[in-house]
Amino acid sequence: AKCVDIALSSCSDVAYTHTMYPNFLEQKAREVIEYSSEYLLISVLHNLLQGECNPDLRLLGCSVLAPRCEKDRVIKPCRHVCEHLKRNCLHAFDAIDMAWPYFLDCDRFFAGEQEGCFDPLAKLRGEVVAEEELPSDLPATFIQFKHHSYSQMVSTLKKTASKCSHIATTYSIGRSFEGKDLFVIEFSTKPGHHELLKPEFKYIGNMHGNEVVGKELLIYLAQYLCSEYLLGNPRIQTLINSTRIHLLPSLNPDGYELAAEEGAGYNGWVIGRQTAQNLDLNRNFPDLTSEAYRRAEIRGARLDHIPIPQSYWWGKVAPETKAVMKWSRSIPFVLSASLHGGELVVTYPYDYSRHPMEEKMFSPTPDEKMFKMLAKAYADAHPVISDRSELRCGGNFVKRGGIINGAEWYSFTGGMADFNYLHTNCFEVTVEVGCEKFPLEEELFTIWHENRGALLNYMEMVHRGIKGIVSDKFGNPIKNARISVRGIRHDITTAADGDYWRLLTPGTYMVTAQAAGYSRVMKKVTIPAKMKQAGRVDFVLRPIEGWPNKLLRRSMENTYDPYDPLEHFDPHAQHGQPEARSGSSVGREKPWWWSYFSSLDLHKPLWLLKQ
Repeated sequence: AKCVDIALSSCSDVAYTHTMYPNFLEQKAREVIEYSSEYLLISVLHNLLQGECNPDLRLLGCSVLAPRCEKDRVIKPCRHVCEHLKRNCLHAFDAIDMAWPYFLDCDRFFAGEQEGCFDPLAKLRGEVVAEEELPSDLPATFIQFKHHSYSQMVSTLKKTASKCSHIATTYSIGRSFEGKDLFVIEFSTKPGHHELLKPEFKYIGNMHGNEVVGKELLIYLAQYLCSEYLLGNPRIQTLINSTRIHLLPSLNPDGYELAAEEGAGYNGWVIGRQTAQNLDLNRNFPDLTSEAYRRAEIRGARLDHIPIPQSYWWGKVAPETKAVMKWSRSIPFVLSASLHGGELVVTYPYDYSRHPMEEKMFSPTPDEKMFKMLAKAYADAHPVISDRSELRCGGNFVKRGGIINGAEWYSFTGGMADFNYLHTNCFEVTVEVGCEKFPLEEELFTIWHENRGALLNYMEMVHRGIKGIVSDKFGNPIKNARISVRGIRHDITTAADGDYWRLLTPGTYMVTAQAAGYSRVMKKVTIPAKMKQAGRVDFVLRPIEGWPNKLLRRSMENTYDPYDPLEHFDPHAQHGQPEARSGSSVGREKPWWWSYFSSLDLHKPLWLLKQ
C-alpha cells in the first residue's frame, strides 16, 4: 500500500494531504468510504449536534476514515485527543439519544504519544503551519511585513511569547463558530496574573474579517514589544513594567479566511466581513445604549454596569461575541481600542444616536471630555490623520481633528464600544486605520510605521487620571465598591483586590468611594495638566453600625445576575449544550435523527442506537 491523495470532500480541510487504503475500518477504496454510514455521520454531525464540538468531531472522524500517511506509513491519531473530546462531547450525543460512534473508540483506533501519533485538531489551534525558511542571521528586531494566515498568526504569536517568556504568554478567550481559537498574546511582568494597581489594556483587531490591517498591526506590535523590551528600549520597558497588555489580533478568523480567498488588493466591503454564521460582530452586542438613554431621564438611576437584558439572549448571539463579553468581565480592563478599516478616523461612544430615527446625531457619553482626549491621543500621534490635507484618505475629518463621535458619523446599535462603556469599567474607541480594507503586502510596512507611534501613545493613556485601593479599616480589600465623580454620571467599580482606575482629564474633582454596608468617603482631587501617571487616591471605608451581616453584604457585592447566561457560557465549547428535541426516541421505534441515514439500504448505523 502507498500514500495517496485525500479525495474526500468532508475531509478536505485536514492538516495533512495523503492517506492510505485500506483505512482502520478495512474500507479499501474512496468510493467505499463515501457510501459508508461512518462517513455520512461525520458529514452531518454539525447539523445533528447543532454545531457543538465541530469541526473537532469531524476532523477526529477523518483521522480514522482517512488516516494520515507519510512515506507509505500510516500514523494513528493521538488517544489523549480522542479521550479529551469524548469527555467534553459525550453529553451532546446523550442529548439526542445517540450512542458514541464505535469508530471513535479511543482505545481501538488511537495511539499513545510514546507510540508515535499525531494531533488531528492541531490545525484548529494554529499548530500546523508551513513556514518559509528565513535566514538564521536575522537581527532580533526583524519583523516580516506580510499577510498572516490563521496558522501563521498563531505560530508567530507563540514564537514571540517563547522568545519573551518572562514577560509574555498566549491564551485563548474562546473559539470561533468554525472552531478556531481566538488567540491573545499578553505582555506583563507577571504573565497570566492581574497585579495590584497595574491597569489592564486590550487591543482587538479583525472584528470584521475583511478589515485585515488591524490584525497585521497587532501581530507586528507583539513582535515589536518583545524585541524592543529585550533591547532595553526605555519607553517599551516602562510600558510593559507598568501595564498588563492584551492583544487579540483576530476576533473573526472565519471571516478572514473567506476574505483572504479574494486576495490582497481586493478592497471589498462585504465578502468576509461577517462571521461564518453571517453575523456582523459589531452589531451583535446587547443594546445597552437605549437603556442608558431611558435611565438618563430617571433621577438617581445609574448609567453604568447596566445588565444584559434577558431578551437579548432570544436572538442569535455569536460565540465570538459571547467570548469577548465573558473576557471583558473576567479581567478589569481600563482601556481598549478596536481596529477597523475603510476610513482614517478615530471614533468614540456613543455609537447609537439619542434619537433612533436620527442617523447622524452628536450623542456624547457622560465622559465626553475623556473620550475626546483618548481619541486625540491616537489621532495626533498618527502622521496621516494629523495631516491637514483634505484631499487624502480621511480628509473629511480634518476639521474635526481626525476624530468624531460615533453616532454623529453614523448611528448603529449593538456595537462593542458602547457595550464596554455601559457594562464594564472599560473605555473603548474605534480606530479606522486606513481606507483600504485588505491592502497589498508592499503597503504594510508603511502602514505599520504610520500607526506604531499612535498604538504606543494610546496604550500609555491607560495611566491617566487616578487609581487606588478601597479597603476597610483592617486593610481588607472591598470588591465592587463604587467610585463616583461629581458632575460625571458614570461610576466605575473596584476589582477583586479592591483596586480601581478612573480615567480623567486634567482638572479638580470631588471623588467618592462607597460600598454596601459602609459609609461613603469623599476626597477632593486635582490632576495637573502635565501629569502623565495616574495619581494614587486610596479610600478606607468604615462599616455602618447595624448593617446586615457580612454574608448578606457579600451577596450584594456581586455586580451581575448569577443566572446570567453569560456566566454559564463555556467560550471554549463550540456552542451551548443542545436541548433534547421533541422528536426524541422515547416511545418511538427510532430517534428523530434516523431519517438522516434513510439513503443507506444495507448499512444503516445500528451502532448509533443506544438500545
